This record gives sequence, structure tokens and C-alpha cells, in this order.
Amino acid sequence: MDINKSKDIIVRFIREKVREAGCKGAVVGISGGIDSALTAYLCVEALGKENVLGIHLPEVNLTPAEDVLDATEVAERLGIEFRTIDISGPLTAFMVAVPDSGPDFRHANGNLKARIRMSVLYYYANTMQRVVVGTGNKTELLLGYFTKYGDGGVDLEPIGDLYKTEVREMSGLVGVPQGIIDKAPSAGLWAGQTDEGELGITYAIVDRFLAMLLEGEKPQVAQNTLGMTPQQRDSVFARIHANIHKRKAPPLPELDALRKSDIVV
Repeated sequence: MDINKSKDIIVRFIREKVREAGCKGAVVGISGGIDSALTAYLCVEALGKENVLGIHLPEVNLTPAEDVLDATEVAERLGIEFRTIDISGPLTAFMVAVPDSGPDFRHANGNLKARIRMSVLYYYANTMQRVVVGTGNKTELLLGYFTKYGDGGVDLEPIGDLYKTEVREMSGLVGVPQGIIDKAPSAGLWAGQTDEGELGITYAIVDRFLAMLLEGEKPQVAQNTLGMTPQQRDSVFARIHANIHKRKAPPLPELDALRKSDIVV
């Protein structure tokens, strides 16, 4: 793929979608990771630094200090308005208010954090007449590796057609700090969590596997070509099928056949 042309297409996409929405700019959650850094860089190129707000949403005693520093560095390099907002307060308030909550529900609590972050981003977007720009990449979207109505709750996904490996390539092109490019990807939902550790496979392999499947290759051939184990192959397929609901609108029953044809509007 021509990474330069791809960048230009994404920049134009951001500019056009913000204009179509009748909004004045963008709000981007900047985690300190590569996806959000690249998204912020592309938004600034598309809209101008004065029209981009970056928000870092750490959780005290969990978010690594490195992420806070990296998110701040991205904002400073870009010259954008920037906020750091600790989500510990809202998270604690939820736990106190909901009697059945607790530390044992790791995935539910991780999803809750993502949804709190989404709410903060939309609060600022609503008050500033801006859109919330998502930071999900193609690999995550195909696998459903995101929180429904959390980091998946956005207005547009500019890097949503870039595989993770392509995100790294484009990040180098636009000048994202090398330390962020090289950092192990993590959603930061619990201590020690990394994307590749949770997926059980590297992004380099899963990207090639997904690309081969989309090109019509048989799963067994793709698995053998890439040297994947049957467990890794099955894990990818399980994620794809289990998370189909995340990529679709909520289902509803079809009732049109029951409506009378003489209804007057």
C-alpha cells in the first residue's frame, strides 16, 4: 500500500466528515499509545492544531507514568489544547453506587473504564460542538478487540482501515516519537495487560492472517503459511465470530408486514 497516498486520503476524510457534521473540530482521547498518537497527528494536519483537543484519561495507580508522559509529549509536539483527567473518581463512584460491583469482575471493570472515558470525550465534544474521533485500527475492528460503547463509541474511525503494522508505518512517516512506536500496545484496562499478550499472537502475524482471509485464502493454508498453531487460528476465528455484534447496529424485529397499508402519514 502507498502509505503517503493513504495518509492523504485519511486527512481528507477527517476534514470532510467534520465539515459534514457541521462541527468546529475534533476531540481525541490520547492514551500514550501509537494509535491515538497517529490519530492526533492526522487530525491536526486535517483541521489545524487550534481545532483539536487532546484528552488523556489515566487511572491513578494503574496507568503507567510512561503513558502520561508520552501523551503529554504528543500534545506538546502538536501544540494542541490538552487535558489530563483522572477517571478514578467516576470509577469509584460507580463501584459505590452499584452494590454487585467488585474487583473480581476484571473484564466488566475494564469495559466500564473504557465507557467512562467515552463519556468524558463526548462531554467535551458536546460542549465544544466537535466530533469524537476514534483511534481504532483495522486489526482491532475485525477482531472486535474494543469495548462496545467504550472506545468503539465514536463518530468516525480515521485509521480504521489500517492494519496495526500499517499504523506503525504511517506513524513513522508523520513523525510520531519512536518511543511510542516501539512501545508494547496496551489498552491499560488492568495491571500488566498488553494487547498481544491477551490476543496470544503478535500483530505482525494476525495482520497477515486477516489480510490473507480477506483476499480469499483458505484458513488452513494461511495458518500453515504463517506458522500459526491451531490454537492461535481458532482464537482469531473465535474473536471474529463472538464480536460480530460489535460491528453491527443493535438487532430489532421486522414488523412491516403487520402494518396496515392504508396508514396515512
